[in-house]
This record gives sequence, C-alpha cells and structure tokens, in this order.
Amino acid sequence: MGRDPRKALSEADAAVAGAQGDVAAASLAHRAAGLALRELGDLAMAESRARIGVRVAARRGAIQAAAEARMSLAFILLDRGRIRAALTEADRAAAGLTGLPAVRLACQRALILQRAGRLDEALTGYASALPTLRRTGDLLWQARVHNNRGLLHTHRGALVAADADFVKASALWRELGRDVHAAESECNRGNVAALSGDAPSALASYDRAETAPALQNKPNPQLHLNRCQVLLSVGLFDDARRTAERAVAELKAVGQHADLAEAQLWLAQAAAALGWSDVAGREARAAYAAFTRQDRPGWAALARLAALRAAESTATVRSALECARDLAAAGWRVAELEATLIAARVALRTGDLATAERVLESAGPARRSGTLGVRVRGWHAQALLRQAHGDRRGALSALRAGLALVEQRQAVLGATELRVHVATFGTELANFGLDLAIAAGTPRDILAWAERARARAMRLRPVKPPDDVELADALAELRRITAEGTQARLAGGSRPRTALRRAAEERVVRASRVARNPLHQPGGAPPSAADLADALGATVLVELIRQDGELLAVTVRNSRCRLHRIGQLGPVAGALETATSALRTLALDFGTPRGRTAVRQAAESAGKVLDTLLLDPLRAEISGRPLVIVPTAGLHAMPWSLLPSLAGVPVRVAPSAAAWLRAVRTPQSTEDGGTILAAGPGLRAAQHEVAALARQDPSAKAFLGPDVTVPAVLTALDGAELAHIAAHGLLRTDNPLLSALELVDGPLTVYDLERLGRAPATVILPACQSGVSAVRAGDEILGLVSALLTLGTRTVVATVTPVSDVDTAPIMLALHEELRNGTAPAEAMAAARAVGGRGGDGSVAAAASFVCFGA
Repeated sequence: MGRDPRKALSEADAAVAGAQGDVAAASLAHRAAGLALRELGDLAMAESRARIGVRVAARRGAIQAAAEARMSLAFILLDRGRIRAALTEADRAAAGLTGLPAVRLACQRALILQRAGRLDEALTGYASALPTLRRTGDLLWQARVHNNRGLLHTHRGALVAADADFVKASALWRELGRDVHAAESECNRGNVAALSGDAPSALASYDRAETAPALQNKPNPQLHLNRCQVLLSVGLFDDARRTAERAVAELKAVGQHADLAEAQLWLAQAAAALGWSDVAGREARAAYAAFTRQDRPGWAALARLAALRAAESTATVRSALECARDLAAAGWRVAELEATLIAARVALRTGDLATAERVLESAGPARRSGTLGVRVRGWHAQALLRQAHGDRRGALSALRAGLALVEQRQAVLGATELRVHVATFGTELANFGLDLAIAAGTPRDILAWAERARARAMRLRPVKPPDDVELADALAELRRITAEGTQARLAGGSRPRTALRRAAEERVVRASRVARNPLHQPGGAPPSAADLADALGATVLVELIRQDGELLAVTVRNSRCRLHRIGQLGPVAGALETATSALRTLALDFGTPRGRTAVRQAAESAGKVLDTLLLDPLRAEISGRPLVIVPTAGLHAMPWSLLPSLAGVPVRVAPSAAAWLRAVRTPQSTEDGGTILAAGPGLRAAQHEVAALARQDPSAKAFLGPDVTVPAVLTALDGAELAHIAAHGLLRTDNPLLSALELVDGPLTVYDLERLGRAPATVILPACQSGVSAVRAGDEILGLVSALLTLGTRTVVATVTPVSDVDTAPIMLALHEELRNGTAPAEAMAAARAVGGRGGDGSVAAAASFVCFGA
C-alpha cells in the first residue's frame, strides 16, 4: 500500500480466491482490499470489504484476525467522518489484541481522538506508543505517528515541535520507499512555515509537493486545504476561496466526509474574509452540522467560530464566549483567542466596558502570539478599549503597534502581490486611526494617518532585485506562448491558446510568490508636514481622503497644513465617469461632426463639474500654483488637465505623499544612462514617432521593428536616464502584475520590470491607459506606474484613458523637446498639452489623458 494501490487490490482479490479455508488469510486479504480501495478513493466499497474481513474472522473465532480487521475498519470509518463508529470499532479491536498490534491500535485510536478534536488524549496516546514502535523497529507506524502528531502540534500552535515531527516522518517515509507520503509530510512542513509567517517557503513546499512525480495526476485535496490556509494568511482571500472550492469538489467526489467538513470550514473562512457573509454562514453551518454528526465537538467549535466571524455584527458576547470556552476545551488556543476578541469587540460595541476589559485581560497574549490576523485583531481590540476609556493617545499607540506587525510581515515577502494583500490586515487599524484623527480635527495628524492608511506596500524600499531562475523561465514561457498565439491568429484563426496561456500565467504567479530574496526594508514613519513642506517649495500638496462616502482634503502649502471638506464622493465619481467616457469616444474619432461636438462639450462640461466639486473648496490654497495630488478610491485615473483651473498648471500625481517624497529624494545617478526609445508592434504612428525622436536625439538608443523584444528592452531600461516605450498597454484587473506592454516577442509585464537592477529615472508610456492601476483595499495600487515608482523611478508620464497613437505623436515630440531644454517633466507635460489642444478631437482627448506621476 502507498506504492501501487491498484496492484495491491488485484493481489488482495487473488489472495481471497486462494485462501481456501484459511480464515486469517482471507480476513487479511479483505483488509488489504479495503485499504487499497481507501487509497483509490472508493470509501464505501472500502468499508464493505473491511467489514467482510471482520465477519470472516469473527465467525470462525479468529480473534486476532478479527481485531486487526476492525483496526482497518476504524481507519476507513474515520475517513468517512463516522467518528463514534470508528472509536467503537477500535475499542472492540482492543479486546482481541496484545503486543505490537495493540500498540498500533493505540496509535490509530489516538488519530481518531485527534480528528474528534480531543487533542490532549490523542497526544497522550502517541507518546505512550512511540517507545514500543522504536524498540520493535516498526518504521511504518513510527512514520504515521510522527506525521499525525505533527498535524496535532500544528493545530495547537506548537510549530517547532510540529516541524520536528514532519522532518522525522518524511525521513521515515523515504526510508520505506513511500514517496507519496514523504511528499505529503513535506507539504505539512509548508503549513508550519505558513503559520510561522514564512508564506514563500510554505507555497514553495506546496508547489514541490504538487509537482512531485509521486503525486502527479492524483487528486490531493489535503494539499489544497494546506494551500488555502497559507493564502488566507497573506490576504489572498479570493485565491483561498477557489482553492477551498476545489478541495470541496474533490472530497465530495470520493465521499471523504471528514476532510470534506474541514474543507467547508476553510471555505467559510475565505468567504468571510471576502465579506461574503451569506456564503460564509452557509458553509460554516454545513461544516458545523457535519462535525456534530461525526462527533467532533472541537471541530464543531471551529465551525461556530467561522459562523461568528461571518456574522460578528449580530453576535452576542455570550455566544462568542461560549465558543471560546469550547475551543479552549478542545485545545484550539489560537482560535480561542480569536473568539475571545470577537466577544470583546461585541462588548465594546454594545457599551459593556466592564465585560470588554475583563475579556481583553484574558486575551492579552493575542497581541504577542498566533497568526498575523489574530495579533492584529488583538491590537485593534486593545485600541478600542483604550479609546472607550478616553485614552486616545494609548489607542493610537496600539494601532501603530498593530500596523508595525503588518509592515514587518510585508518586508520579508518577495512578491509585490503578497505585500499588497498582506496590507489588508492593517486596513481596519489605519482607518480607525484616521477616524480618531479626523474626530480630533488636527490636520497634521489627519495627514499622518491618511498616509498610514494608503499604499503601505509602496513604503517598503527596494534593496535588490529578485534573481530567480524559475521566475525568469516562467516569464519567457509566457512570452513564447503569447507570441505564438498572436501569430496563429494573424495566420488565419487557429484555435485560441487560452488554456496554455493561463497555465503559463499561473506558473509566473507561483514562481513570484515563492521569491526568497531580501527585497525590502521597512519604510519607517509617514512623512511629516514639515518634511513635505521643505520638499514642496512653491508647490502645494493636496491629499484626498475618503471617509464614509465623503471626500476630505489635507493641503500642505509652505509650512501650513489645512483640512478641507470637499463633499460627497458620489457626484465626483459620476462626473469622472462622464468625463472618461467622453474622452474615450473622442479618442476613437467616431461619429458625425455634430455628434463629436456634443461629446466634446460633454467632456468639457464634466471637467467643469469636477473643477467645481474638487477645487472650489481649495481655491485659497492652490491659487494657480503647481500641485502634487494624492488621489483616493477611484480618482487615481483622473484626467486632471481636463479641469479648467488646471489647464497649463504643472500637476504631479502620486499614490501617497510618502511615495512622492521618496521619488523627490531619490538620488540622481552619477552615470549617464542615456535615452532609450522603443515602438511596439501594430502601431504604425508609434514607429514614426520613435524614428522622429531618434532623429532629434541621435545619441538615443532606438528599438524599432523586430528589435523591440523584451530581453533587449529590459537590458536597455536598466539604469537608463529616460525611457520612452510606445506600445500597446494592457491592464489586467484579475492580476494587475500581469499588466503589460506588448512587444514583438510578447508581453513586458510588471513581473519583468521588477527584475530591473536600477529602474530608469524617467519613463514615458504613451500607450492606451498605461497609467491606469488596479486599486486594492487601503488605496494599494498595482500596475505599471506603481511598479516603476516602487523600484525607484522618479517620474512616469502615462495615459489614464484610451488614446490614438496618431494623436499622441505631436504631443510626445513637444514633450521631448521641452525635456531636452532642461524643463522638469510636469512642467514639460503642461507645455506639451498645448500642442494637443490645438488639434482635433483625438488630439484634445490625448492631451487630457496624459498624467505625470511621481516627482
């Protein structure tokens, strides 16, 4: 068993036929058939064969054989989720076993107790059995005990002990030649790494296990469950949901009800994290019912916790504390702390300070142990309590402590995607701090907390680029498949290579997530208003803030910091949608002259509305000065020059004030990296544009036609002073890091850009919507612009609406002429827009679309 269950089943059936009255042999053969069927996933037939083995031996009084058959039956019943029946069969078997078989039965009974959530009893059972197993040299059962005990330690949070057990189990499995089980133990080590905060190592373990030859083409729902837990730990909630759904489907197919209930529990947790309370409640209730039927009270308590988490707004203190007590009785320490914190938050919400204080006192360790989510919740509850007692300073201190934990976790992650999603754990803390600052009305504090609440992943300073062969190979494969698909379409419509491309993209994502390079160091405290004022000079900073559907703004002008109430976000969002829709239509140059005139008027009218809504409250501060604007929510794609008050005004847009200040302070390289120019395929006007720019600047390195490949462009980009890439842009909202510029040999993605040793100082991307980013919780943004700014690029000039390459060319020629004359990028762009304003509708749309990001 464990090597070839189909062969084992065939040999067992042959042994039954050849038993010829040998009761013990026949019973053993039926046992073997049952265990083989279990590994093949046919649990109903496995149970039937194991029961036959019991009956054959029991009828002839073969006590030992019957007891051993009951051991196998108990094992199968455990998988089917029939815990009480499994314990009954184990107890019956105990009456007929002595010596080593009795010790093996004790191990099996401990596993049943473990699955029932009776962890202390299970631990005692394993401890008593191991000495005999070692003395008798029973490697198989030693391996089983170490693996199962490792799982028990993992659930209890004893991670060092868990890892030691899995290391021992893996070595024993390999000594026995059982590569499947060795891979599964290595996979379990990944779960320990995840709980220790090392998500890259965990995901790497799962990837190795999933691709191990022993597990190829074999359903492995337990692997999916382990991966789901890691994805939850780093905030990849939607990926966790899909992974749990896959495990649920596989477990339903084989009727493995014990693991199915656990899969439903993880699915409930993922859905709750996504805010899908209905789905979370449904799955939690299904898991609770299954655990109750299976007589697993400890696991049932975990399901109750999942239901509480999904419906915390309607929970009572009593229900949460009852759940915490049940979890404590089962030994689920980390889960107990979380239930306790829910009780505390409910008590605070209902004004029961005495209960909240008493509960939080017992939950103090939650701030120092457990998963990141639990520790952050602990600090959140502490902040709530201190605020309830009127200790505002103490509350803010607790919030900063929680946010520091999030930043520490982000700093050790190699993948941008993971850093951005981990930031979601701090969103509630940062927003709470922002609410407290707004209530106090101190503009400098509001600015500081607004900065803590946004683009936290971009505050981490790059140390060195990733040097990962697997990621490089995966990116090369993605480019090859994409290019081949494009060529096939152009050659006459062969079948799309969607499945191949998606598989290649998945390989890129997985390779990026396990990056182990020390990429980042913590970004430190948010910049003070004084620091910003020193760097701004005559420029005014406008940081927009969203609070409960209302827009606020903090301005920094000279040494003065002021708060302004803008109004509701809804009307602004509506006018922005009208403006961008009109600009898209103008860029297409479609329709009758009369219709285009109406669309142009609609764009201008929307610009005036936005000007009134956003800038009227700020007139006294901005007064025609150059601006640095830090947007919020959906305003990151605002065509700012469309606002009449900003026509001709140099405007810089940044994800955060900290990101802008870092760009300003990024030291200029002493080396002249030169200028590179590149034109992607399918854009004839872009080819002419780049050729014209090359004639204006003979020292520039120009890439045209077949030379515009990803390796060539990336090599030239590394350390360049100015880079101009005119290529089709693609924003991927499903995975913004796959957003790309289309070159001859395939996409140049964000993942590629992150491999640069030294980012170019200034980058111009005149492609359609190259400046649009996907916005995540906490104003975390992902896309081409954010990647370049994070890497150290000072300025990115890009578009936020679709543009025609024909209409952008004159604007770009004017921009480069200004830059060669020494004009700063924002001022140069403001001057170049005048060229577009004198053209047709497409030129007007193109001029309005360009935004200067960064310094």
